[in-house]
Amino acid sequence: MSIKELPHHHGDEHEIKELSTSLQEQGESFVKVSELFKQLGDPSRIKIFWLLCHHEDCVLNIASILGMSSPAVSHHLKSLRDYDLVAFRRVGKEVYYKAADNAVSSLLHEMIEDMIDITCPQNSHDDCCCGAHHEEHSSEYTHEQVEIIRDIHDYLSHHLDQRTTIESLSKIFPMNPTTIKMVFKSVYGNSIAAHIKEHRMEQAARLLNDTDYNIAEIASSVGYSSQSKFTAAFKEYYGVLPTDYRKK
Repeated sequence: MSIKELPHHHGDEHEIKELSTSLQEQGESFVKVSELFKQLGDPSRIKIFWLLCHHEDCVLNIASILGMSSPAVSHHLKSLRDYDLVAFRRVGKEVYYKAADNAVSSLLHEMIEDMIDITCPQNSHDDCCCGAHHEEHSSEYTHEQVEIIRDIHDYLSHHLDQRTTIESLSKIFPMNPTTIKMVFKSVYGNSIAAHIKEHRMEQAARLLNDTDYNIAEIASSVGYSSQSKFTAAFKEYYGVLPTDYRKK
């Protein structure tokens, strides 16, 4: 499909062309994302998903914890399973559910908790539903926990070409996913995803300046399988396209 001629020209034709190409190439992906968010339009479903990110349990217990009926919980679980957000295992006649160990599930979990952090009133410790401020969290963690987080940071920094989920990290390092996120944010002042994205962009800038790698190669080396997604992320971070950054 050809790119339509724009009615107005503002000197950003190259950027518009790249974005238009991405929109056309990823058309089906946008539909999938839209369908996913439709499934998450129910607060009860969000609560079930968040609970299962931290705890594996059966339908009856989930219903009891959330004050819902078992059929209602089963209905929500089916929708979450259809989109690979929830996994299950059987033990005899009992079925246990938990959040799926995949990138989408991990990102959604982080997004929910980041939004809770943002919307929590931060004026006083007593009013904050998240427990305490960033500085107050630091004193709650042991030296061993902080050292594990530093090891995790080093591991991620040396594997920028890979997309590692928090669940995968919890299998490599002796710490559960929730504690990893909390201690990491306390130590580095940002979420894992946001902090490592900064490292990805800084590494990409170094490669643009110091090597002759093409944009696709640089994108891959910092964990982006899609050149267009890398270009958009780089533009958001530095305010210029990778090609323009290299020309400076």
